[in-house]
Amino acid sequence: MIEFIIGSSLAASAGLNAWMPLFLLGLSDRLLPAVDLPAGWSWLSSDIALWILGALLVLEIVADKIPALDSVNDIVQSILRPASGGIAFGAGASAQTVAVDDPSAFFSESTWAPIVSGIVIALIVHVVKATGRVAANTATAGLAAPVLSTVEDGASFALAAAAIVVPVLALLLLVGLIIAAVLVVRRAGRRRRERSSTQPSGGVQT
Repeated sequence: MIEFIIGSSLAASAGLNAWMPLFLLGLSDRLLPAVDLPAGWSWLSSDIALWILGALLVLEIVADKIPALDSVNDIVQSILRPASGGIAFGAGASAQTVAVDDPSAFFSESTWAPIVSGIVIALIVHVVKATGRVAANTATAGLAAPVLSTVEDGASFALAAAAIVVPVLALLLLVGLIIAAVLVVRRAGRRRRERSSTQPSGGVQT
């Protein structure tokens, strides 16, 4: 159960920022003695991986705060964030962390299952994030982009860090993210209905 919480939180973090959970996993494996990635994912803590992930993380943080460019970034990230979510789920769920001393062979009979789970979770979070961002940019002429992006980066960091160190806190953050996502979807649906109801019928008047 705790492995699933860790993996889900890391995948959700990737749905908000593709590189945040991968960078934190690699950095934790390098710096924290209590964190040990499995052999198949140890490349995340290599020098070249950390430099590349760090550079991509900074690039996404900056690009996501610039109006118009943030929408382009979301389109590009439609592939990268789910892929990152799959890697983060697979690596995190099977890693020895501060909270998991002896992780079992999570989904051992189907090694692809954690990766697929991570892809699906990250994709859902990404779609909700991108949808909410488009609605906010439309309503504020893009002025909300920096604020929303900062909140999303903070949430991504909190989810990934908590998943590695305090999974119980990660679970609470994940529940909060789900509630926020439901509210965003419902609000977007309500706005669409309001716009439809205010549009002229287009009928020919006599």
